[in-house]
Amino acid sequence: MSHLITLLIPCYNEELSLPKLYSALCEMAIQTNCNFEFLFINDGSKDNTLNILKQLREKDNRVSYIDLSRNFGKENAMLAGFDYAKGNAVVIMDADLQHPPQVIPQMIEKWQQGEYDDIYAQRISRGKETWLRKKLSLLYYKLLQSSTRVNILPNVGDFRLLDRKCINALRQMRESCRYTKGMFCYIGFKKTSIPFETQDRAAGQSTMSYRNLIALALEGITSYTTAPLRIATMLGGIISLCAFIYMAYVFIKALIWGDPVSGYPSLMIVILFLGGVQMLTIGIIGEYLARVFNESKHRPVYFVREYNNKEV
Repeated sequence: MSHLITLLIPCYNEELSLPKLYSALCEMAIQTNCNFEFLFINDGSKDNTLNILKQLREKDNRVSYIDLSRNFGKENAMLAGFDYAKGNAVVIMDADLQHPPQVIPQMIEKWQQGEYDDIYAQRISRGKETWLRKKLSLLYYKLLQSSTRVNILPNVGDFRLLDRKCINALRQMRESCRYTKGMFCYIGFKKTSIPFETQDRAAGQSTMSYRNLIALALEGITSYTTAPLRIATMLGGIISLCAFIYMAYVFIKALIWGDPVSGYPSLMIVILFLGGVQMLTIGIIGEYLARVFNESKHRPVYFVREYNNKEV
């Protein structure tokens, strides 16, 4: 019996990429002995993405789509896909063809051997990313790996095949502040990699600005490590010790030699430095507290407006 494989594809303003992606997926499907579900999640697109998905659905019953009520972000859109996916395994990929469909048969072949539950695609190169973006990405992964007990894989994104047992595990994790790349590692299961070359976008422009990348990085750090809080505590202790030593030095120096206490410039430097450290520490605590606040509301992670021409 052939397996059913769900291709989970979040979409945000991808009207130009979808026809090319659909053609590439159809060509890929011919190369395998599996049945496929092409599950597209429309994450509040403002262009013609939804209408194109409806047209694809009409001519091909392998196509399914979820229309979210607004833009909830890729991480939450993927959770919607986990909830609605019907396959024995799920392949997560981007709609812009930077994740080449030609790699999917290799993933399926390894999965069908029965030894691995998570077959992830590992980048050989990062494509046309700028030098600064590449360096910052590598620095971020090094920082995250050194500060958390969860092994976050470098140069690995969302492009992967997950067995149904992995999907069931991910569906249980309903937090609203999501960092799925960390979740893939957190749930465990047997993993292996397949190398691939990142392709150029089929059309359009990336919506991941530096601002969005920084927000995603903060999400990863605050979701999987409390190291910033520990660093803030250690920094406060070191500064307090240094301040006490300096205070003792000034007191003894004035008592023995009668030297006057340093004046206004040194006083201002110390005050500004300590004030900056305090603001930094408060900011770190605020990042964690904001996530506690959001999770305490227990709101649904997403809302679905329509699923395959039916209102939900």
